[in-house]
Amino acid sequence: MRTLYQYGFALITAALAFAANSQAVAPIACGPLSQPVHEEKFIPLGGSAQWVTIHGENCDKPVILFLHGGPGNTLTPYADAIYGSWSRDFTLVQWDQPGAGLTFGHSAPPADAALTLERMAQDGIALAQYLTQRLGKKKIILTRGSWGSILGVQMVKLQPDLFYAYVGVSQVVSYRENLTASYAKVVEIARTKGDQPTLAAMEGMGPPPWANPRHFGALRRATRPYEAIASTPAPQSWWVRAPHYATPQRLAEYEEGEDYSYLQFVGLRGDGMFSKVDLPSLGSAFEVPVFLVHGSEDLVATPDVARRFFDGITAPQKEFVLVARAGHDPNTALVDAQYRILRQRVVPLTLAQ
Repeated sequence: MRTLYQYGFALITAALAFAANSQAVAPIACGPLSQPVHEEKFIPLGGSAQWVTIHGENCDKPVILFLHGGPGNTLTPYADAIYGSWSRDFTLVQWDQPGAGLTFGHSAPPADAALTLERMAQDGIALAQYLTQRLGKKKIILTRGSWGSILGVQMVKLQPDLFYAYVGVSQVVSYRENLTASYAKVVEIARTKGDQPTLAAMEGMGPPPWANPRHFGALRRATRPYEAIASTPAPQSWWVRAPHYATPQRLAEYEEGEDYSYLQFVGLRGDGMFSKVDLPSLGSAFEVPVFLVHGSEDLVATPDVARRFFDGITAPQKEFVLVARAGHDPNTALVDAQYRILRQRVVPLTLAQ
């Protein structure tokens, strides 16, 4: 059951989205012989122009909105290499969120401007509403992970009627729970391996919470090599940028947006957006099916924290998939498991409604 606050927030969000998109675009006609759709453009969302790409071989197929991580790590430069084959079965939507990628390059906020999770969720819901109108759909599917999993849960809690399902990957749950578990796991591995430099760095920082934003980066630098040892690497071709995103200007925009978003995420005193994340406080009841896909070797959002969150929620349907030899970042096994859930569990939901 949604709280009165959530109902009020949802109504405000809907009104803002309607105002922002009052020049509604006519839906793409999708008949028995439906045409492909390929659009890349800036869309007005929440008072700023934001970069959105829409690609599919058949616009009659279900629509997936991907929520990238970071929050400054946009997927658009790599989306075709990783997910391009999915365009046979889905219409794929990538979104450079506020403060990231081409959106940052086009609409860079002032250096002292603050991003908030509430603002990001408003913009995401406005985009979902735009997509239902533009593509002639009743609902869409929401997916992806890490920072995107935080944003995704916020969106489906606030406006569940827009979504067939939520498919979270590398689900982040709580500032305190995730950081505490990640730090403890890294210290345990460092001790077991006799990795004195990493152990000294972790013990020098002390356990979270932290006021120093550098500590967040130090922990992530420690998780990456440990995950690499225990997981199967992604194909190198995945991380070759599409030409449009590989120009000096695009690379500079990406890096500047990544820096800006990172500081917004952790805060100058550890008081950024992440410090306020506590998904269980939003309530255990979900009005949409929830499917979580998680790497067994994830040291950023450890599987035990994600599993406790999953076990504590109720949803019309739910499933937790643990993927062996996968870490926090996507690899072939993690992406394949995500695709199977979408095809086997989510597509039937789109046909039934």
